[in-house]
Amino acid sequence: MQNRLIKRKSYIEQFDEFVDTDFVKVFLGLRRSGKTSLLYNLVDELRSRGVNNENIIFISFESPEFKYVNDSDKLDKIISEKVKNTEGRVYLFFDEIQEVSDWERSINGYRVSMDCDIYITGSNSKLLSGELATYLAGRYITINVYPFSFKEFLEYQNQIEGKKLTKSTINNLYEDYFEYGGMPGILSLSSSRMKIQGLKDIYDSILLNDVISRFQIKKIGLLQRFVEYMVGNIGETFSSNSIKNYLKGNNINTTQDTLLKYNNCLQQTFFFSKCRRFDFKGKKLLTIYEKYYLMDHGFHSVLVEKSAKKIPRVLENIVYVELLRRGYNVTVGKLDEKNDQDGKPKEIDFVCEKSGKYVYIQVAYLLSSEETINREFSPFFKIPDKYDTYVITTDRYDFSQKGVKHLNIIDFLLGDEI
Repeated sequence: MQNRLIKRKSYIEQFDEFVDTDFVKVFLGLRRSGKTSLLYNLVDELRSRGVNNENIIFISFESPEFKYVNDSDKLDKIISEKVKNTEGRVYLFFDEIQEVSDWERSINGYRVSMDCDIYITGSNSKLLSGELATYLAGRYITINVYPFSFKEFLEYQNQIEGKKLTKSTINNLYEDYFEYGGMPGILSLSSSRMKIQGLKDIYDSILLNDVISRFQIKKIGLLQRFVEYMVGNIGETFSSNSIKNYLKGNNINTTQDTLLKYNNCLQQTFFFSKCRRFDFKGKKLLTIYEKYYLMDHGFHSVLVEKSAKKIPRVLENIVYVELLRRGYNVTVGKLDEKNDQDGKPKEIDFVCEKSGKYVYIQVAYLLSSEETINREFSPFFKIPDKYDTYVITTDRYDFSQKGVKHLNIIDFLLGDEI
């Protein structure tokens, strides 16, 4: 597996921090986002540090070898057999552990009765919210796993090329990343047709295994139309009632409760991420008119026909997920202003908080006119505090002014400034 060779440095750093601690390491993320390969990275890291192969136990519950292991009793028998002749600490790796019922009971049992270090992955954000999760309360650390960043995407391509990438090549590869995203499984595919088919296969797998089967969805056609609507409107504020009215206009009747259920299921499986709105005046989070973004923007190419609206929406999506990767809590900033000429509320695209400090970001395709420049820069001048402010676009020319920094999207993705 080619992407196994890419050492995802940010995750290795977290591994270094928590290896050989009492915490269970829980890696959560979208199906096929690279969690399995990441575990193999960690296994390789342990081997490089002198850990014997017999002390490393790796079980993938999606592998045919372990498909029958669907409850904690079967899992306990396997682990008991595998560790009985080992000496010293064992390292236990469990991939997609949500396939095993009552798995928390077993994991906690190993933690308290064995000299072991435990790593697990899952494709559901509610993995640790059930009753049995109380066994692990305060004894685990959650690490979110995202599809490849543009930096990782280039690292992969650099390894394939076997030489340093030129600036021209990087610009061309950005176009590829923009169009097809960073799902590791499609990186080795050469043609546009193959990449689209690869993304479609991943999407079908997520919908079938993580949504339809797990949540017992009956109205599959309705779910698909709901997803298509959401993907076609990433970065837009809307409510379940607005989606209901859209579907009704297409002769599809449903209830708000059904749509809220679908929304929740898709968030739990990490297909969508909800970005809440922050009210600058009231200094509080709002509970209505949230925005939603894809965890990998490549699915936009599969589910939505190309249009003039695609570029700014996907650009905003790329920036949003990159900010999450960098550890920010991200919200949309609502200003205490009247709506603009288009009838939309005046907002700061992203209010980013980390360790009590804030960064404010606007995202636009091109600063093509004075009117556009004013629209993107002026909201920052109405914010009362003096935290860092940025406008991110595809422009090559630097439009920084009045303390607001302007960044090209590629410079943002490859830099560490924000």
